[in-house]
Amino acid sequence: MGKIVGLAIVLFALVITASISWAGPPEPDIVWPLPPEKPRIKFIRSVSTDKDVEKRTFWKKVKDTLLGKKVTIWLKKPYGVHVDKKERILVTDTGWGKLLVFDFHNNKLSFWGTEGEGLLYKPAGVTSDSTGNIYVTDIAQNRAVVYSPEGDFLFAIGKKGRFEQPSGIAVNDELGRIYIVDTKKHHVSVFDMKGEYLFDIGKRGTGDGEFNFPTFIAIGSEGKVHVVDTFNFRVQIFDPEGKFVFKFGTIGDMPGQFNRAKGIGIDSEGNIYVVDAAFNNVQIFNDEGQLLLFFGKIGRGRGDLWLPAGLHIRNDLIYVADQYNYRIDIYKFLGGD
Repeated sequence: MGKIVGLAIVLFALVITASISWAGPPEPDIVWPLPPEKPRIKFIRSVSTDKDVEKRTFWKKVKDTLLGKKVTIWLKKPYGVHVDKKERILVTDTGWGKLLVFDFHNNKLSFWGTEGEGLLYKPAGVTSDSTGNIYVTDIAQNRAVVYSPEGDFLFAIGKKGRFEQPSGIAVNDELGRIYIVDTKKHHVSVFDMKGEYLFDIGKRGTGDGEFNFPTFIAIGSEGKVHVVDTFNFRVQIFDPEGKFVFKFGTIGDMPGQFNRAKGIGIDSEGNIYVVDAAFNNVQIFNDEGQLLLFFGKIGRGRGDLWLPAGLHIRNDLIYVADQYNYRIDIYKFLGGD
């Protein structure tokens, strides 16, 4: 009887311990620009492990206290990032060699591309379409893989010899087109929604409409195609048919210039966001290529970046793949004037 009472006391103590949460002082807001200027960008949070999507209920805390916590799954080297219509954060992780899906509605982290025809080796770009299908480029297999919203393999894009290093990928749902950046072929290949090849945009060079190791891509208003022309140190913009429209950017280490441009995205006001992995920041330009603001600096703290890569914007939330901090950093565009 004494043993039972003792066990009950121990269990009660564990339950009480599990229910206690020590709340420290609230963390200060991190915004850009600093006061007295009106803030335009605000750091929201980071996502890095399966713990970030778990629902931490009272009984979950009790279970962890009694049985011990399971091994935490961390991002290893996030490269591309995208948020789909279900508000899942999709991350191509070159360290895991898989697509990691942070599902906040179902409170779980899943790995896609682990077996079968949809197997991934070194995923890079990721996007989705209006039906919820997910598209992932694989630079090790020189193909793009298309999954259903549930993660089932549907089909692959890229017959032998088509790609040399497919990286960025974007979908224009209205036109029914898939745009895939081929970094080593120095162009953008365009396909229909069944994966049938249509045409290429660009070739290697430094002239208008030419590329030198392009990487990421985003679709803007009127279907305009924005391509990060990484080693020409600029962004180029085309119409949906591949006609050159505009460019901005030069090499340098001053604000508004590029050194290692990577991810790109467009907010609700048409502003263009470009990650620079060398500067460890994100620069924001208007639709005429004029610099408006930049945010981020090298570091491991809240809002800092270390070798960032992919970027995606959904509902004015800005998601950045922060490679050497092993996380996805989330910021919010607070609006212009």
